[in-house]
Amino acid sequence: MRRHGPVALRYVLLLAMAVLLVGPFAWQLLTSLKGTAEPIYGPDVTWLPQDPTLGNFAKVAEVIPVWRYIANSAMVATASVLTNCLLGAMAGYALARMRFRGRGAVFAAVLASLVVPFEVIMVNVFLTVRSLGLVDTLLGVLLPGAVSGLSILVMRTAFLALPREVEEAASIDGAGEWARFWKVALPSVRGSLAVVGVFSFLFAWDDFLWPLIVLKNPDNFTLTVGLQYLSGTFTNDQRVVAAGTMIAVLPLMAVFFALQRLFFRGVGEGGVKG
Repeated sequence: MRRHGPVALRYVLLLAMAVLLVGPFAWQLLTSLKGTAEPIYGPDVTWLPQDPTLGNFAKVAEVIPVWRYIANSAMVATASVLTNCLLGAMAGYALARMRFRGRGAVFAAVLASLVVPFEVIMVNVFLTVRSLGLVDTLLGVLLPGAVSGLSILVMRTAFLALPREVEEAASIDGAGEWARFWKVALPSVRGSLAVVGVFSFLFAWDDFLWPLIVLKNPDNFTLTVGLQYLSGTFTNDQRVVAAGTMIAVLPLMAVFFALQRLFFRGVGEGGVKG
């Protein structure tokens, strides 16, 4: 018992965490597959759908232009991934490898951006976006998240973990600063780029408050903003609301599982100095 007790306790804790994390998702998924005759609340509710149907997903498309909203969200999320990977890598490389006046102050500002809630600066950001004429545009949704302090920090940590000898060898061969960054350093931190890409896609796809403030025309709505109409139209039909939730969650899962190998490799890239 003394030998196996701690191991059993770990598995019990892991099982409890799995239930807490997976339980709500499983309930939403199974609810979205239930027909109108099946109860979802009360003493007669069943965990598994008795007659699974995809009709609730079709109802979502009947109520809102879900494919347009998915396309809008995909454009914003994809652009956010590209800008965060490129700009975050450039800024991270500069902070990790270059020597310039004020580097410490810049790094302190990056760290400060991680602890300042967006709600604190939201009004100023909105005034800036409005002055640029980007209100009610997808570019206005993208701009505040084009590069984040987290992306810069992750890439800086990854570049610091790279051995300098590789870049010094490229420098001896005549490679300039840009060539060392683009051809030597950047391909060596693909795992960290995957981490930045996954988080950028997640934050951009899930964002609700900022698109709700910036976007006015329903044709420009992202998926998270457009799904709010389901609750108003189908107040008593949580099956359709659950189906809309699944439509919003499945792309996130697809992106994560597609990049999970690079993602977990990138988590440990900055942990050990080369």
